[in-house]
Amino acid sequence: MHAPSTHATPGVTPLQSTAKPGFAESAGNLLRELDYAVVQQCMHCGMCLPTCPTYDATRLERNSPRGRISLMRSIADGNLDATKAFGDEMYFCLGCLACETACPAGVDYTHLFEVARAEVERSGVLANPQREVIRNSVLRILFTQPPLLRALGRTLRFYQQSGLQQVVRNAGLTKLLPLRYRNLEKQTPEVRDAFSDELIATVERPFSEAGAEGKGRRRVGLLTGCVQDVIFSEVNRDTADVLLANGCEVYTPNEQFCCGSLHGHNGDLKTARELARRNIDLFDVEGLDAIITNAAGCGSHLKHYDRLLEGDTQYYARAVVWSRKLRDIHEYLAETGFRTPRSATPAGEVSASSCSSVTYHEACHLCHGQKITKQPREVLKAIPGTHLRELGESTWCCGSAGIYNITQPEMSRKLLDRKLGHLKASGASVVATANPGCMLQLINGLREEGSTMQVAHPISLLARAYRAETAAHPGATS
Repeated sequence: MHAPSTHATPGVTPLQSTAKPGFAESAGNLLRELDYAVVQQCMHCGMCLPTCPTYDATRLERNSPRGRISLMRSIADGNLDATKAFGDEMYFCLGCLACETACPAGVDYTHLFEVARAEVERSGVLANPQREVIRNSVLRILFTQPPLLRALGRTLRFYQQSGLQQVVRNAGLTKLLPLRYRNLEKQTPEVRDAFSDELIATVERPFSEAGAEGKGRRRVGLLTGCVQDVIFSEVNRDTADVLLANGCEVYTPNEQFCCGSLHGHNGDLKTARELARRNIDLFDVEGLDAIITNAAGCGSHLKHYDRLLEGDTQYYARAVVWSRKLRDIHEYLAETGFRTPRSATPAGEVSASSCSSVTYHEACHLCHGQKITKQPREVLKAIPGTHLRELGESTWCCGSAGIYNITQPEMSRKLLDRKLGHLKASGASVVATANPGCMLQLINGLREEGSTMQVAHPISLLARAYRAETAAHPGATS
């Protein structure tokens, strides 16, 4: 694997290792160096098969969790070497972790999956010049440097808001692009007018000293993420508002780094570790009561910083505290108790009251990766006027899966169409989901179908209900 770029860009700090001597990246076969007990966990019972989207689509054993683990074990045993076929199979996997939920033996597929992909990258079996340029540009430069990511966001914002996008599309210029990039342009998300630190002060305090149910004020850190910051910054504002409404003091560092999940899931564990260190440095880990995330894919990764940094003598102790305090926002509200809003959101805003019914799509890394299923529903049901309609196959992957919709567009589309069918059958006006990738996938899919169904984060719906409460009851306190 190539080293992180050290190209000096104005306003950009090159990603450099802060690990102490002796904490080095392995140069050997990663699967063979893995604790063999992890590889041996799988009993080959097959209970994961019905839950696996790729196996469901192909009925091929190699496309199942059991088949993939068998391949990993063969490499760990030294019976096979990593090959292009192995690499292709590891990247055909969505990493949705539905198999973990179904597994009676408690197989840690997350760990196996990340190590297997890291071995694919270490061995170079999928390497080609174009792929390496893209990986270096996206993983090791763009998503490690917040100023660059924001610069891209501003460029996209200008492209969209200046009318240039419409001119390009009307002139048919997108047809000059290869099909994959043509589809990517079509799916380009709307970039918001402001980033998170333009919407949220570094420290914000509630009006009342009392928290939910009269508890004392709690001090929490808020993670704003990378994609969430550029595309859904209002979700971060909504999250801060919900925490404030429940008596929390909210600490939100400026220009936070990507959590590293994109890197960890794509075989770049070295960069994932460096990003973990940078994020830990941004927060007073010991002084906070909790560290809050509102993105399912990020949360699933953030909770494993302790495992990711095991052996790092400088950061491991703090990583353990970090992982212990990391909470998904729905999880945190359920644990500490949250206020039920006294009135619903006014008509015209995305909410249950204005749309009469809401359905809930469970992001894979929330329901499978973190086993959080009831808490988001509790949030939605607490909103006055909400009629929650259960979604068929609510835990089935929508096909976003990080960048899977870019790297595996055909399979991703099949999964999206399946999800859209269930959304239509629900009869709901709003679909709530708690992951930016899922939100983008569903927004694009619904728009293509000409659907009027709206997509919202559960916390955004709760935040708007709190705001409506304040408007309806000016004397109410947070």
